[in-house]
Order: sequence, then structure tokens, then C-alpha cells
Amino acid sequence: MKLHYHGHATWRIDSGSHRVLIDPWFTDNPKADCAADAIDRLDAIIVTHAHFDHTTDVETVAKKTGATVVSSLEISSYYGDKGCENHGMNIGGGHAFEWGHVKFTHAQHSSGGPEGELGVAMGVVLTIGGKKIYHAGDTGVFSDMRLISELWGPLDVAILPIGDNFTMGIDDAVKATEFIDAGVHLPMHYGTFPLIEVDPNEFVSRVKDAGRNAAVVAPGESYEV
Repeated sequence: MKLHYHGHATWRIDSGSHRVLIDPWFTDNPKADCAADAIDRLDAIIVTHAHFDHTTDVETVAKKTGATVVSSLEISSYYGDKGCENHGMNIGGGHAFEWGHVKFTHAQHSSGGPEGELGVAMGVVLTIGGKKIYHAGDTGVFSDMRLISELWGPLDVAILPIGDNFTMGIDDAVKATEFIDAGVHLPMHYGTFPLIEVDPNEFVSRVKDAGRNAAVVAPGESYEV
């Protein structure tokens, strides 16, 4: 299985013939490794919350590929009204799709969209190809992150924001790795603009110093699980 990092919080999971995209932002993203029209085949688009840096290209990619938008009921319905295939869920809910299982988790964040607050911010545990991947979305650290591993772990991969200001920074993200039992922790949501400019190698070094595993995946690169 391959986790491809498109930059910021956008990840594509490739598992056999299945492809899932999380939080697509390509257009006007200075860290994006490709344009939205380069995405040509998907089963689903998972959206953790409604902020522009996680949703800008949802409609474009969904309509081009026919992928199902999987998100909160409010966000998925918003894209359904625009003609996209959609599947609404909420925090705590899980659903088995043909390509994998989705479980939405709590996140400490807001979810304002183009028409005001839209749904709630969520993280997601994706089980696909026999692997478990946690994408935290945008969040601060919270002690109930322990439940994610207790209920669904051990995880193969945890993808965590580290950029500070809008999400947890490196200090809090390192703390989060204490709560989350994962084979590897991958940083995201950093370096896209000056307010979130941090060194991902510091995160990796500190996580490894604490006896856990972490790695930096640069935009355009992939991580094999």
C-alpha cells in the first residue's frame, strides 16, 4: 500500500485497485505536487472539515472521477447539492464501503465553509487493504486520542498536523504520539504559509527520541506500508 503526499493535508491512499483521496487542495496551493486535473481515478474523497485548505478541489475532482464524497452529513449534502456522489456520516459512525471501512473520530477544530459553519471537524480512521490509517484532520491535542488506538489500534500509520497556529504545533503533536499507538507518525499541515512554517525534522527527531517511529514525507513523495 502507498500513501502519497500531495502537500498540506492532502493524501492519496493507493491499495491495489482502490484509491482514496483525503482533503483535496491543489488549486493555489503552493505545496501541491500536481494540479487537480491530474487526479484521474478515485473511489472516494474523504473530507475532514469544511475549511478551504481541505475542500477547494472536492467538487472538481469528484465530478471528474465520479468519486463518492464521504464526510459529515452537512458537508456531504453540500456537495450532493452540487451534483456529487456523496455519503454522509458523523463522529463515532463507521461504514464499510466496497473499498474499505471509514470511522470518523473527534477533532478539536472548527469547520467554517463558504456558507458559514458547515458540519463539525473530524479525524478519520481508514481501514483499507488490511491496514489502519489515522488522518487526524486539523486538531489540537486531546487526551481522548488514546481511545482511537484503544478502539481501533494498533494503527499502521498516524498522520498528524504539526504547523501550529491553526492546529497543534510540534510540542503538542509529539505529545499526541504518546496517546496514539501507531507504527509510524507522519507530519502534515506545515510550511504552506509563513504562519505554519516549522521544521518537520524536529518533530521526527523528538518522536524517535521518545522511542516511537516517525518519518517526513515530502510533497510528491510516497510512504510504503
